Amino acid sequence: MASTESTGSTETAPRPRHLSPFRWVFPIVVVTLLASLLGVMYLDYVVDPEKNLHDFPIALVNQDVGDDIGGKHVNFGDQISDGLQQAVPSDQIDLRVLGINEAQLQMQSARVYGTIIIPSDFSKRLGILGVGSVVPGDITKPIITLQTNPRAGAFATAVVQKFGERALTQVNAQVGQQLTDQVKAQLTPAPGAPPTELTAATRLVLAQPLNIVVDQFWPLPGGSGEGLTAFFYSLLLLLVGMVGAMIIHQLIDSALGFLPTEWGPWYVHYPRASISRVKTLLIKWSAVVVMALAVSGALMGIAAALGMPIDRPLLLFIFGTLVIVAVGVTCTSMLAAVGTAGLIINLIIFIILGLPSSGGTIPIEATPKYFGWLAKFEPMHQVFLGTRSILYFYGNGRAGLTRGVWMAVLGLIIGVVGGLFITRVYDRKGLERKPVETPGTGGGKHAKPAGA
Repeated sequence: MASTESTGSTETAPRPRHLSPFRWVFPIVVVTLLASLLGVMYLDYVVDPEKNLHDFPIALVNQDVGDDIGGKHVNFGDQISDGLQQAVPSDQIDLRVLGINEAQLQMQSARVYGTIIIPSDFSKRLGILGVGSVVPGDITKPIITLQTNPRAGAFATAVVQKFGERALTQVNAQVGQQLTDQVKAQLTPAPGAPPTELTAATRLVLAQPLNIVVDQFWPLPGGSGEGLTAFFYSLLLLLVGMVGAMIIHQLIDSALGFLPTEWGPWYVHYPRASISRVKTLLIKWSAVVVMALAVSGALMGIAAALGMPIDRPLLLFIFGTLVIVAVGVTCTSMLAAVGTAGLIINLIIFIILGLPSSGGTIPIEATPKYFGWLAKFEPMHQVFLGTRSILYFYGNGRAGLTRGVWMAVLGLIIGVVGGLFITRVYDRKGLERKPVETPGTGGGKHAKPAGA
């Protein structure tokens, strides 16, 4: 306890500091601005994905070899392919005409979200359908397959299905009209002969001659949350790195005496340690690395216990550790550089801007275009690509793992170099971390410390 001291002179005790109106209003303004930015980012992200659709990649595979019908060679597959390329809005859909092998490779790496396949016997079966409509015998409708890519995400699959429903329904009607006209021409009677009419059943078949089959290219295993486990696992890694770094920063600063320690009614402020900013940052980084190893293993254990399939456990553990370390080091460096304001900056970078631009729930191609610009460098998008590649694409580098790893390494380098540079500058300039001394306190002749 602080003792009292009797002196021969009368001294005026320092007046208590009151909270000025500016200091009272300032946090409210900051929170309001952050909430407004959060509202703009999150609501603009989700309000109208169909309106924001742009460059959405879908493959078109035309394997039709054509057939000889009525004495001439025709290829209905080419006609449908050309019609789709002209009809599809190029500002919304990136329709890629590919061979079947290339289309499958791009599906396996999530570079396209769906594939329309016209089979090799398409013209032949369509011709048989036209003839079979007036000649007895068994016939089957020609097939066009719409393959979805569920591993690219549930919303991407929904967009592909909606696009296929619109485009292929229109194709079905156009082909039906063309086939009906062709059959009517073939049934034109000779002069003087009675006209041949198509039955109602025949007209119905010819009006919708195609069998549109929707199929999953590579179904997800059970326990994948319809393609959402990659997003939420990525979110966990990011949150652990950011929140963990903030907790480590707070607790280590409290242990070193730079901040008070308060647990419920218990309050203590340890004496300030004589330690440089650089050494303090290195201690925090060491704690971040140990935390990353422990938490990455814990998250994998929890995921496995809950039945989430993990085909590359070692790879996921290493990538998760790298992500947590990169995010944690960057966050602690930001806090070391700008102090309390680093909390706000970290929140903006990793949460407010990061989640909407991740592409984890709604593809980047279905969000406003500025989200695509953010996705080029925002950490959450890189983490999601790497995690999705490991969980759904067996660690395929082209599916995002290569990008995720290199961007995490780049972020780690920026955090390390930036943190060491700024703390070293502060140390050289003698900018110590100590309270501001005010008149009547902090070293005056009769000043006494408050004991606890």
